[in-house]
Amino acid sequence: MLKGFKLFTGTSHVDLAREVASCLGIQLGDATVATFSDGEISVRLNENVRGSDVFVLQPTSMPVNYNIMELLLITDALKRASVGRITAVIPYYGYARQDRKVQPRVPISAKLVADLITAVGTNRVLTVDLHAGQIQGFFNIPVDNLYASPILLDYIKKKYDTDHLVIVSPDAGGVERARAFAKRLQCSIAIVDKRREKANECEVMNVIGDVSGKDALILDDMVDTAGTMTQAAAALKEKGARKVSAACTHAVLSGAAVERINKSALVEIIATNTIPLDSKKEQLKQLTVLSIAPLLGEAIKRIHEESSISSLFV
Repeated sequence: MLKGFKLFTGTSHVDLAREVASCLGIQLGDATVATFSDGEISVRLNENVRGSDVFVLQPTSMPVNYNIMELLLITDALKRASVGRITAVIPYYGYARQDRKVQPRVPISAKLVADLITAVGTNRVLTVDLHAGQIQGFFNIPVDNLYASPILLDYIKKKYDTDHLVIVSPDAGGVERARAFAKRLQCSIAIVDKRREKANECEVMNVIGDVSGKDALILDDMVDTAGTMTQAAAALKEKGARKVSAACTHAVLSGAAVERINKSALVEIIATNTIPLDSKKEQLKQLTVLSIAPLLGEAIKRIHEESSISSLFV
């Protein structure tokens, strides 16, 4: 049996780590993570972890490379301190969109990051809504890919009138996700088909499905620059949607995302806190942030107790 049960974190998302620790009824592990004047990361564990079952919570969001390096160094420190098992808890897996070669002579970055996490001595990975499910196969260790859908669904059921709701996929790739949500909410779906008719012409957004007089909810796994989402919102309004909202697991919100959303037809964006969003909440009045901590806490508890977590994969 594994002796202890500890949760450590880097500097990336301390608030989420504290919330998960509170759900588990434990204290965060005592570690000092700092930066030298030249930018190198310094890690020191301030407590005994020998033989313990340790979880390291670290989303690899912006600054992506720094956060990945923090995760690797914390894991290496734990390994050298003779822990029993290390589980990397990565609510948002950076580089997930670079999961295949779409051009000649480019890396498969998602695979490289998986190799780094494995090589440093990680025994297991716990993550949320991988952009591409096949990334689990990039690891040679167990990977548990949780879904934020129960958290999002619970909020949507309470806040929205499902009789007048239509779930919208912003592209063809998200139809399966939209269909699954619509089935649980017992409402209809629509698809936004984005295409460029001719070279050098603006993209045309075609809406497939009836959205007239309905509340449209655009559903995606992540929102990055928000270009596609805001264009889809405009197309839905043109087709007669009463109001347009959006829901996602990972609110990356990079580049001009905040400016685009503030100028868009979106009345609400629902996201989980897999990525720190404190600064974005001040800039986006439409942003509603739901906590992923109870889901992560339950999964961590079950992994530690060696019990099944399959019921969480819904």
